[in-house]
Amino acid sequence: MAMTPRAVGIDLGTTNSALAHRALGAESGAAEVLPIPQLVHAGEVEARPLLPSFLYLPHEAELPSGATALPWDPGAEGAVVGVLARSLGAQTPIRLVASAKSWLSHAGVDRRAPVLPAGAPPEVPHVSPLDASARYLAHLRAAWDEAFAREDPDAALARQQVTLTVPASFDAVARELTVEAARAAGLPAVTLLEEPQAALYAWVEAMGDAWRGEVKPGDLVLVVDVGGGTTDLSLIAVVDRVGDLGLERVAVGDHILLGGDNMDLALAYALADKLAREGRKLDRWQLVALTHGAREAKERLFADPALAEAPIAIPGRGSSLVGGALRTSLSQAELTGVLVDGFFPKVAVTSAPVAARRTGLTTLGLPYASDPAVTRHLAAFLTRHRAGLKGDAAPVPLAGEAFLHPTAILFNGGVTKARPLTERIVDVVGSWLAAEGAAAPKVLPAADPDLAVARGAAAYGRVRAGHGIRIRGGTARAYYVGVEASMPAVPGLPTPVRAVCLAPMGMEEGTTADLPNEEVGLVVGEPVDFRLFASSNRREDRAGDVVEDEEALAELPPVTATVPAGARPAGEVVPVKLRAHVTEIGTLELECVGREGSAYRLEWNLRHAPGGAEAADAGGPGAAPPA
Repeated sequence: MAMTPRAVGIDLGTTNSALAHRALGAESGAAEVLPIPQLVHAGEVEARPLLPSFLYLPHEAELPSGATALPWDPGAEGAVVGVLARSLGAQTPIRLVASAKSWLSHAGVDRRAPVLPAGAPPEVPHVSPLDASARYLAHLRAAWDEAFAREDPDAALARQQVTLTVPASFDAVARELTVEAARAAGLPAVTLLEEPQAALYAWVEAMGDAWRGEVKPGDLVLVVDVGGGTTDLSLIAVVDRVGDLGLERVAVGDHILLGGDNMDLALAYALADKLAREGRKLDRWQLVALTHGAREAKERLFADPALAEAPIAIPGRGSSLVGGALRTSLSQAELTGVLVDGFFPKVAVTSAPVAARRTGLTTLGLPYASDPAVTRHLAAFLTRHRAGLKGDAAPVPLAGEAFLHPTAILFNGGVTKARPLTERIVDVVGSWLAAEGAAAPKVLPAADPDLAVARGAAAYGRVRAGHGIRIRGGTARAYYVGVEASMPAVPGLPTPVRAVCLAPMGMEEGTTADLPNEEVGLVVGEPVDFRLFASSNRREDRAGDVVEDEEALAELPPVTATVPAGARPAGEVVPVKLRAHVTEIGTLELECVGREGSAYRLEWNLRHAPGGAEAADAGGPGAAPPA
């Protein structure tokens, strides 16, 4: 019997990935989570709801033959994904690829270049962030096909309606790279969805019709998503749509590399300091083992508040590892002191994240948050967007003078399973609201934070098919392209560049904007750079508006492209007008339209090339405009 077409949601997480699904035509019932077969020990496969987003690149003689066999690939050799990858990497970190998702959004590196594991010696194999992300998705695709498509090719994952989640803070380039990773994994057609929206879709589906009684028009839902590697903040407004409730995403935060991994490391250093005071000093590898032990102890203590302490054993040095093991413990008091007070301190809403002074030289790595205080990042987020959400166009009444007033909080991410941490956030936000005479926020009952995003993405697949309420929001940022001014050369003065708004914030998927201002010149037949900019708080700008102050915008990596010259001489400047298109899957395209109707399409798509990135070749004269 053929399988009913499914709406599939994939949470490609920084630390864990998951897949959920449900029938497209089903009117009720929760999304099912796919148990994912993966190696948990050498030669041992077990299905688990989460696939740890780790890739281990073993030495050719490290594992015995057949130790990496998988149900869909009995002869698999080489790289390992999932639980076994994470545990092997704890022993040999130089061969472990972690946080590939964060690297995929890191504009400071070539995301197609083999740069991971970061800092590993040349003899260790290297992969690109794009390749690592594709391998996790390929594992999920193979697990699905093994479960459903062995006898029914139409049940293959590539033939389902797949929604892939990304952080709300991902820019246009990171989104396009995520789509490319999916294509490389054998998923040619995916739709992108922001993770905080997915979490809210999961909440709406879990509540059924009762969700309408939990919120009312004018409410502002703060989604706090703290995962293993990142913190993501979003605001979703409850609005009145002709007598019915609607949801609209109104603000997103920055991509903050701060999460559970930071907390585990902080606990490890605190315990290492305790051991050092006892005369027991750890080497580098023992500290890695202590970090993993601290994570397990943390989870035990948070799961059982009545437990006074949790023991931790660390392998000793020398040949007698068992007999020489070091033992310590993590207490509830240490847990609270390090994590609750260290990462969620009570601060004023006027607080801002502390920016550490940079040194002249640094290792090449991810741009981790310099301030570990999640509450300070939250204060800055609510304050910054209070200034941006103003005027008659604001979707909700903006009560409050210093910051936006959330009326409800929805927690998501593995870290928020710990009640002491969520209670501290509610306490801090409540104190900010009380100071301005507002009521404390309601906490919306969340589903399993580890799986809510995947379930919500599956629910969104049904929403796109016409079932259920859709969260509106469009692009999370406004996007701009740099246009060089025509002026005489002046020694020591760079040519001014004006940033022209291509896509205003909130531009909906599947829509096109023609920029109404004057023509610009497009250089054809030779490589040229397109400077791209973005802003997460300039809500007033419309397509075609010019921003003279580049410092008000964040610059994205430049796109280098060679526009085919056709019959024209190389280097000729062709007069064109600009057109932007937000695709149905959530990526951004730029078109340059000539006077005779010819169109040169430039996707927000980076290609590796010597000396920089290179865009996908633009369509030549006569290329069709976006559908």
